[in-house]
Amino acid sequence: MPEADLDLLRDAALASGDIARRFWKNAPDIEEKPDGAGPVTEADLAIDGMLHTELRAARPDYGWLSEETEDSDARLNHDRVFIIDPIDGTRAFINGEAGFSHSLAIAEHGKVIAAAVYLPIRDEMYLAIPGQPATLNGSKIQATQAPMHDAKVLGAKPNFAPAHWQGDETPPITRHFRSSLAWRLCLVAQGRFDAMITIRPTWEWDVAAGSLIATCAGATVTDLAGDAPLFNNPHPKLRGMLAAGPELHNGLITRLKPASVPS
Repeated sequence: MPEADLDLLRDAALASGDIARRFWKNAPDIEEKPDGAGPVTEADLAIDGMLHTELRAARPDYGWLSEETEDSDARLNHDRVFIIDPIDGTRAFINGEAGFSHSLAIAEHGKVIAAAVYLPIRDEMYLAIPGQPATLNGSKIQATQAPMHDAKVLGAKPNFAPAHWQGDETPPITRHFRSSLAWRLCLVAQGRFDAMITIRPTWEWDVAAGSLIATCAGATVTDLAGDAPLFNNPHPKLRGMLAAGPELHNGLITRLKPASVPS
């Protein structure tokens, strides 16, 4: 049942936070991944190992997709799959900032059915299952229904270069930034920001959990072609992501140049 899966993810996220806090601001070992894929710390690997052991033991019939585990086509043979980012926002973690998260999701036939995003330093737990309101520390959260003008939109600076937008003109929004994509989606769900966008191809583990949380909070969440995201793809990347209230979502996605939509 989704409720039982959600309890499993919540407990695993809390256990991830216990590990992360031991390494945070304690000079963890850091390596750079090949091909410019970014840094990984001993905390990422320790959390990934714990989650793989505990979650697969609890659900041996579920597949596994994680940023820090070598991928395998075996996950494609499972109806349900864990989609995990042990630490989303690793650079924030390395810098001693609180804005990193643990992102845990379960997808069934491509759709996320349980999601937990936990920020251990802030002690903020976002949870969602389909058909029920998203919550933050047990309280219902709701996305805004803001119009375009002066909307607060989360995204990296390159997303707002005029060349990506119709008429070479960035929409009249106010840009903000947080390192963790999962947290950006949760902040939209919470109503602290009106939208988030990432134009570059997006790894599933960065957004699987947050996409359900934002959807359950009333946001419209799609890739940049306007399609609902589907997960556990053979190549686990999506065509970017946009999350916002329906009016703002429509306003932003129709202003994007087609050439800016990842293939």
